[in-house]
Amino acid sequence: MNVKTRFAPSPTGFLHVGGARTAFYSWLYAKHTGGKFVLRIEDTDIERCTQEAINAIIEGMQWLNLEWDEGPYYQTKRFDRYNAVVEQLLAENKAYKCYASKELLNEIRKEQIAFGTKPRYDAYHPRVIAANTEATESSLFCVRFRNPKEGSVVFNDKIRGHITVANSELDDLIIRRTDGTPTYNFCVVVDDWDMKITQVVRGEDHINNTPRQINIYKAIGAPLPEFAHCSMILGDDGTKLSKRHGAVSVMQYRDEGYLPQAVLNYLIRLGWSYGDQEIFSLEEMISLFSLEAVSKSASAFDADKLLWLNNHYIRSLEPKYIAKYLQWHLDKKEINTSNGPVITDVIQLVGERCNTLIELAEQSRYFYQDFENFEDFETDAAKTYLQPAAKEALELALNKVKTLHSWTTENLHTVIVDICNELELAMSKVGMPLRVAVTRQSQSPSVDAVMMLVGKTRVITRIEQALTFISQYEVQ
Repeated sequence: MNVKTRFAPSPTGFLHVGGARTAFYSWLYAKHTGGKFVLRIEDTDIERCTQEAINAIIEGMQWLNLEWDEGPYYQTKRFDRYNAVVEQLLAENKAYKCYASKELLNEIRKEQIAFGTKPRYDAYHPRVIAANTEATESSLFCVRFRNPKEGSVVFNDKIRGHITVANSELDDLIIRRTDGTPTYNFCVVVDDWDMKITQVVRGEDHINNTPRQINIYKAIGAPLPEFAHCSMILGDDGTKLSKRHGAVSVMQYRDEGYLPQAVLNYLIRLGWSYGDQEIFSLEEMISLFSLEAVSKSASAFDADKLLWLNNHYIRSLEPKYIAKYLQWHLDKKEINTSNGPVITDVIQLVGERCNTLIELAEQSRYFYQDFENFEDFETDAAKTYLQPAAKEALELALNKVKTLHSWTTENLHTVIVDICNELELAMSKVGMPLRVAVTRQSQSPSVDAVMMLVGKTRVITRIEQALTFISQYEVQ
């Protein structure tokens, strides 16, 4: 069997965490089996679907590097195909025209609720029969699928196991509305048939749709795909994941400084496991993933765990990979890296201390930005370390770096050690004033390595600025 999976979002909003996990599981299964992955935009709900949401979904998929082999297909461009199948079903008496108005059906539903019966469409209700009998050629009608009345729908879900639903529990669903547009449950089946989808991976909220769709597959003579319904993702408080948990869209995680690799590693663990292993390369994810290993229990979203993973990947991934995603944040902060050290060298030096790319971008600033005002100093750091007592050490440092011919980390370290020895000072009494002078802050990697990347010209200028700051401090 040639495996073919699909991700088929409705573009009524952004690509959220649950949708991204579904897309990733579908993508992984296709990659694991050497199959193909299809992106399909299910935009039949014309009133609610927007181009903005379509763009956001595609942008989210691209940011996660979930490339599709086919698509994106759009259901709104396939109406002729759907209508042809509707007409086929009408001709075979597997579907029928229903003239009962929405208002009439709402009245019947209220009656059913009042009598304690299950509210549902009833083709044999006297008022529905009367509406169909009294209809004229100009009367509005929808088309309903003639669902089997006997027997059961039985299928084996790859995640949830054996599922049986009696046909008596299913009503005759609408497959084409009164305005002529086809409906979701019908379009999905035709699409999966035409696109030769073999595995349908989606959220558990679609379980109720599956028996209805299976009956349509059978009615049109389409082969049944395998189904796998993923459980929902809960917030850390056990309630349904929502905006208050920070889950707005996948692109929000880009905006907050997460790497796609970290997000993918986190998503795969929201319902799937391989022993006690927490960190997986993409190659390992593809090699080890299986739908049978996906849990049918709900998963809890842990923001701290995602942050931990992000720090791990910032520390361990190739700087070139990180630079690709860091650049977006650097541009947003208007940090121009064209006049300064190679950004991958900065990432290697600073990255270990950063949990997010936002932090990494901010920590990269002093390697590229020229400071002009004393306001650029971190206030507490300047008050603590740029006092008159630091003046002698900084003056000696200035003289030594000006005459330093070979600008290397090792030679700069030697300069600092020599200053400590000559002035009989502890390393902190020299290193900390230098750090604040060069970086404008009290926290940074080893100051000799920082000075090496900042460069000789900028280091000299910044030490001179620090001495000017101390002079003004003395005057006060």
